[in-house]
Amino acid sequence: MATSSAAEKPIRKICCIGAGYVGGPTCSVLALKCPDIQVTVVDRSELRINQWNSSKLPIYEPGLEEIVLKCRGKNLFFSTDMAPALQEADLIFISVNTPTKTFGLGKGRAADLKFVESCARLIAEVCNTSKIVVEKSTVPVRSAASIINILKANTKPGISFQVLSNPEFLAEGTAVNDLTNPDRVLIGGENSDAGRRAIAALSAVYENWVPVEKIIHTNTWSSELSKLAANAFLAQRISSINAISAVCEATGADVSEVAQAIGMDSRLGSKFLQASVGFGGSCFQKDLLNLVYISESLNLTSVAAYWQQVIDMNEYQKQRFSQRIVQAMFNTITDKHITILGFAFKKNTGDTRESPAIYVAQHLLEEGACLHIYDPKVEKDQILLDLNQSDSGNEKRVVIFKDPYDAAKNTHAIVVCTEWDQFITYDYQRLYDSMLKPAFLFDGRKILDHAALSKIGFHVETIGKRPGHSFQEQNWAGVNGN
Repeated sequence: MATSSAAEKPIRKICCIGAGYVGGPTCSVLALKCPDIQVTVVDRSELRINQWNSSKLPIYEPGLEEIVLKCRGKNLFFSTDMAPALQEADLIFISVNTPTKTFGLGKGRAADLKFVESCARLIAEVCNTSKIVVEKSTVPVRSAASIINILKANTKPGISFQVLSNPEFLAEGTAVNDLTNPDRVLIGGENSDAGRRAIAALSAVYENWVPVEKIIHTNTWSSELSKLAANAFLAQRISSINAISAVCEATGADVSEVAQAIGMDSRLGSKFLQASVGFGGSCFQKDLLNLVYISESLNLTSVAAYWQQVIDMNEYQKQRFSQRIVQAMFNTITDKHITILGFAFKKNTGDTRESPAIYVAQHLLEEGACLHIYDPKVEKDQILLDLNQSDSGNEKRVVIFKDPYDAAKNTHAIVVCTEWDQFITYDYQRLYDSMLKPAFLFDGRKILDHAALSKIGFHVETIGKRPGHSFQEQNWAGVNGN
């Protein structure tokens, strides 16, 4: 195991508080890459821990199950017994949820740090030896100060804690690759001898598989802000191309062609230029709202307004797409049956947090539609929970299917809300033949062959492109002799 000369001693035992989307995958890869380190993930949820110890993990990530099965019971453990794991650990990750506040000061924008604070209090209460405590959760700038103050106020004589910031840069669906081949590992800490030793100790863990030049050392506040800034910049690119998609639809330009032209500029690059129904997930909107709130708290009103517009554009995009479905289907979808393909916020995950599919589905329900929903990884109960629907009653307006072809039978339209690769390979002739006519297809992710679908007979609508069958467009072309 790699060690650093600046570190007081090598890390032998790690405890992570929080067995969610960050803690589980992160610690699984740590255990895989550091066989000499014992990694224990603890959580108060007995159900979640039982799932991590079972054959069906609580989250889906490509490659994760194989890693867990290889390491679990050897140097990777999942437990609800928190105190012993914390007491034995040399280093403790805090990897708990930091949701947006739903009440009180900062409601709807500020991050709720109650779980982070409770972790700090628990660590101070049960630990009888000095520890390195690491923020893994996405937190507002200067959150480490709160953890430090809580630990200092409750520390037993002779015990010291060093608090580091080590934000995760994981994208759901590619988390294992992001962990095994990271663009960078960011570690922030105090500019003191003790702080530098703590940074070196955590760096030594990552040096087991991450090249040293990719491990960046900063002060604590730069590390915390870098996570928020990275997500804000990525969300900004998505909202920017989605704003252009609206212009494309109004003018006859094709947003895919525009994105290709923009992406070939070496100063910009091609990533995150795929127009869609909008971004979702647990990070982008939450972190943007947090950044807006922080900016307002610092009296940086212009900065706050700038980042708020990124969120507003995302809401506008979801609204535009939903309204376009209704307008295309003769301005009424009352009692019409519509198939939604995909409910996760992106492919290769079962996570539905802030998924655009939820907004689209709710809008269609408000317009009186009946929904047939299929997603290969999202559980039925989760979909019903997200839509506030009951699984009982004689007139169910939301039905969950296990087969996409069954979902499409006798429906008026298909709406693609998630970019699952398998959606591209479906037999759309078979789907079309089973549907009511005219059969509509709305591609909210721009992943399908629209020319081939139109040839089959579908009325196709997609983001960032005016429908090719437009009577106005045809008439105008005739007048101009085109």
